[in-house]
Amino acid sequence: MLRAFILFGFGFYLMYLHISGNISQYINMKYSYLSLSAMVAAFFLAIIQLIMVFRDEDQAAHHEHMGHVHEGENTWWKKILVYSLLIYPLIAGFLFPVATLDSTIVSAKGFHFPKNNAAGDDPYAMNQFLRPDTSGYFGASDYQKMMEKERKSLDKENPIIVTDDNYLLTMEIIYNYPGDFIGKQIQFTGFVYNDTVTDVNNVFLFRFGIIHCVADSGVYGMLTNMPEGAKFDNDTWLKVTGTIEQEYYAPFKMNIPAVKVDHYEKISKPKDVYVYRTY
Repeated sequence: MLRAFILFGFGFYLMYLHISGNISQYINMKYSYLSLSAMVAAFFLAIIQLIMVFRDEDQAAHHEHMGHVHEGENTWWKKILVYSLLIYPLIAGFLFPVATLDSTIVSAKGFHFPKNNAAGDDPYAMNQFLRPDTSGYFGASDYQKMMEKERKSLDKENPIIVTDDNYLLTMEIIYNYPGDFIGKQIQFTGFVYNDTVTDVNNVFLFRFGIIHCVADSGVYGMLTNMPEGAKFDNDTWLKVTGTIEQEYYAPFKMNIPAVKVDHYEKISKPKDVYVYRTY
């Protein structure tokens, strides 16, 4: 009977995540059908488990009536261990609030460019990158063709308007072809992160992004050169418009894409702080 309650618990938890919208903080919503399928499967298996329980109880009552009683192996400690492991995620999911990532995560983990996947890195374990990189999910030639096609499309835009839908793709293209976009206007939003090694007027503007699920999530964005005297606390949300350039970033020992900001405005924190990779 406890197995049935646990399965119902997982089904109701997945239902809660979808109804509340919190599922978007765990997976790319392109794959929401998978969690919906898991929810349906959990309810279906729970019903099957209930049927098996009632059937076994009827059979046991019949055997007892006929005078046959079988003693099962005493494995109570195994049951406690297994059921505890299954129940814990349900307790944590229902009782603990969903944490939204912010600049404190960036400070704790830092950010960096992805390593070359040809060296054997696991693309499904990558996270906390300044530049989106989905090359590990495609063959080398397929990835190059896709990037070239998207680059040509983006190259026609001026200004480049970065939205929630195209945020990760646009950033990936700009970082892959930085020289092609120097001098172009760009508009995008993000939260402020004050990096201690940059110039006083330079701040990073970030969004937390999910490629497939939270396991490959990261912090993505660009360095911005703000107008003189413009100072902001971490996690201040801004919409900026400016010109794409390149700036030397000492920790990476290389030039990275940056934006010389001409106009900025403070905005409210968006309802969904995450952006997702579209294909």
